Amino acid sequence: MPHLSDTAMVDAVVTWFEREARELPWRSPDRSPWGVLVSEVMLQQTPVVRVAPVWREWMKRWPAPADLAAEPQSEVIRAWGRLGYPRRAMRLRECAVALVERHGGEVPRETVELRALPGIGEYTAAAIRAFAFGEHDVVLDTNVRRVIGRAWHARPLPAAHLTKGERDHAAGLVPEEKSASALWNAGAMELGALVCTARAPRCDACVLAPSCAWVAAGSPGLDEAPRRSQAWHGTDRQVRGRVLALLRDASGPVTVTGHASLEDVEPGQLDRCLESLVADGLARLVSDERGTYAL
Repeated sequence: MPHLSDTAMVDAVVTWFEREARELPWRSPDRSPWGVLVSEVMLQQTPVVRVAPVWREWMKRWPAPADLAAEPQSEVIRAWGRLGYPRRAMRLRECAVALVERHGGEVPRETVELRALPGIGEYTAAAIRAFAFGEHDVVLDTNVRRVIGRAWHARPLPAAHLTKGERDHAAGLVPEEKSASALWNAGAMELGALVCTARAPRCDACVLAPSCAWVAAGSPGLDEAPRRSQAWHGTDRQVRGRVLALLRDASGPVTVTGHASLEDVEPGQLDRCLESLVADGLARLVSDERGTYAL
């Protein structure tokens, strides 16, 4: 099997991405740094197909951080809909407030300033710098780590925790030229999401297959790929989601205790979920006696 150089492999991914990249709204030429930031938060643990319509509505309603910062938290949670992990909506609003207070309503491009914002971690800061500003950075999500791990190291899946050695190697692959570095980061991510997937990689369609160390090794370890988790029906997370959906759809406070839509939930579990929603700031208790809550 012929082996390409690191540069040739990176170039192959960039060329593939320029040809095959999905047309996503946060990739359009007129997207703003704020739009990229919002997309990155929404895309955490949520598929693109679910994020795209919600992102469009958010950007239409809140095209700038100041617009979101001025909105009551209850409306932000309501607009989050069923994206899941609704605390992300709270963090986005907190981030918008911080942008208005610290940066005049603009998204900064420096890592230190981005990391100081609520809800912005190492990956998100790097993604904003690369995809919003075209800056040279190292964007490492699970997809990118899987592509690099397989193609360069014959590792079927990334380790649970990012190591310094893994990060250093990934940093060495990023092209020095800014536009090329952004394309590599986006391209490696896209390749991992669409082709070099965890459970069913399409190696026959992969531009890195001719020089992939994992393919050369016989593609071992697929049985270690994570399997889909059991249905979440009946879990606390599912019950929390049902309660939030009930509150979102209401025009005012709702008597949750004894509500017909929640009659199949055990009282102890419902109480536990309500307490956690209040503790997380996602709901507020209006009347303890009546069991009434609101966003």
